[in-house]
Amino acid sequence: MNQTRKILSLFIVIVCLTVWPMLTRSQYDSSALLKSWNQPQKPFQIIGNIYYVGTTNLGCYLIKTNAGLILLDTALEESAPLVRANIEALGFKLKDIKIMLSSHAHFDHTAGHAAMKAATGAKVYALKEDTPILESGGQQGFHPIKPFYPPVKVDKQLRDGEVVRLGDVAMTALHTPGHTEGNTAWTMKVTENGKSYNVVFTASLSINPGVKMVNNPTWAGVAEAYAQSFAKLKALPCDVFLGPHTQFFSMADKLKRLGTQPNPFIDPPGLQAFVASNEKAYHEQIQRERKEALTK
Repeated sequence: MNQTRKILSLFIVIVCLTVWPMLTRSQYDSSALLKSWNQPQKPFQIIGNIYYVGTTNLGCYLIKTNAGLILLDTALEESAPLVRANIEALGFKLKDIKIMLSSHAHFDHTAGHAAMKAATGAKVYALKEDTPILESGGQQGFHPIKPFYPPVKVDKQLRDGEVVRLGDVAMTALHTPGHTEGNTAWTMKVTENGKSYNVVFTASLSINPGVKMVNNPTWAGVAEAYAQSFAKLKALPCDVFLGPHTQFFSMADKLKRLGTQPNPFIDPPGLQAFVASNEKAYHEQIQRERKEALTK
């Protein structure tokens, strides 16, 4: 548990100090960064009817139902060939994707939506708070992050707690705002070897550089939104924790042990450790901002 928290904390610090500052500059060369995020990953079955079809860094998930497929996140615009190839390598057909979902409307998770929608004819579902961001290609929202991406039409806007059903699968959308206005955690049940497990696909919970928690000029209630999201996630039952970046749930380590029993992706403490690390960083930032305000 402590080791997991240390790893998660280190990853959050690295992202905040090196990755996101690059993305918030008006002029930058992101080619090396995007290339590192877009490395191919062999697709695999995670547990039950949930399959991994993303890159080494960017999580994309395929959920099999008896009425077609659900795709959660599409990664970068440049990831489209990799994600399509991964889906087909598992023996699935693109045309069987009926619904596309998202964790949040940043370029590294939804830039591939437009191309995938065109290739499959799937319907795009998203929380209403993230809809303007998706439909503007990332240009809307309280804190737009470049690079912007091809806009995608949202076919159905969802409310907090709304259940998306396809065949024998039900996925619940939970509004966990902060990272974006419509930041979304998805929950569902999965069965493996006769046992039922609670699955949580979280969104990102980090604070992007340039986003203030105290007296934010573009979203006055952002700090309260984060606090409510942390509380909501901590109250969730979770046996299998997954997310939009593979480091969040130590995928590389778990993948090495896949095939052993119990399934390494069954990790009840994982979500709590992830939330705790992000909440700690959140409180530390608020303290820094308040101290800085006193010195001015």
